[in-house]
Amino acid sequence: MPPFKSGFVSIIGRPNVGKSTLLNAILGEKIAIVSPKPQTTRNRIRGIKNMEDAQIIFLDTPGIHSAKGYLNEFMIKEAISAIQDVDVIVYLVEAAKMLEKDDSLIIDNLRRIKSPVILGINKTDITRKDNILSLINEYSKLYPFKEIIPISATRGEGIETLVKLVVELLPEGPKYFPEDILTDIPERFIVAEIVREKIFKLTRQEIPYSTAVVIEIFKENPKGKIISISAAINVERDSQKGIIIGKGGKMLKEIGTLARIDIEKLLGAKVYLELFVKVEKDWTKDKKLLKEFGYH
Repeated sequence: MPPFKSGFVSIIGRPNVGKSTLLNAILGEKIAIVSPKPQTTRNRIRGIKNMEDAQIIFLDTPGIHSAKGYLNEFMIKEAISAIQDVDVIVYLVEAAKMLEKDDSLIIDNLRRIKSPVILGINKTDITRKDNILSLINEYSKLYPFKEIIPISATRGEGIETLVKLVVELLPEGPKYFPEDILTDIPERFIVAEIVREKIFKLTRQEIPYSTAVVIEIFKENPKGKIISISAAINVERDSQKGIIIGKGGKMLKEIGTLARIDIEKLLGAKVYLELFVKVEKDWTKDKKLLKEFGYH
């Protein structure tokens, strides 16, 4: 019998390169929210991949970018701290884009650690092969990556190769979590993230970035037939509240309908979802409110 391996793996990269999509593809289930808008992920999301000979704990992180404001600073700290004391790092970049300033910031931080780093070139399905080869050449000059793997997280291409390489790089170790769980993150947190995902999907400009979702009630019926959930959508200004609610409550209803479908899939039960909107003036600049909303 081969030795059992286990360990922690951080998925890092610039905003909107597909880190959450990659994590969901690896697990075969959706635990991290995704959006075409950058900086969707704010907290570290842990996903557990159980295999016959290994257990991998993946950390999906916020996109690393030049930080402005308390919320962005929190996100950068979350991402940078996720590369400390892990066994392997997967640095994800986008095949269609060349190096940017934020890449230099990431690579500078990678030079300070000893963990092996795999470069994953994502979205290979939407770019030309010569672009990918050019990118491989550019990144190879900047850092001694353990391996460079082209992948398409949306199509599942290259995922098996990536996971196999990660297992090879992991140390021998125990199972840190039971085999039947995909994440150690509380259901309340994932439910709040699903609501936030729908806000990202349905609203524009600064609105998604100015919202924080807090679950205020999460109550399971004793007979287990329905779960009652009440969630507060916190915004920074009255004008944002009006946009989230929409004319005649139409936008809020649409957010709730889409969120409830995903939440019922997650929980495997019928859900009564109540959403309401609160104005917490300039909460993204208020350290006390950031902490109350889980960004600390």
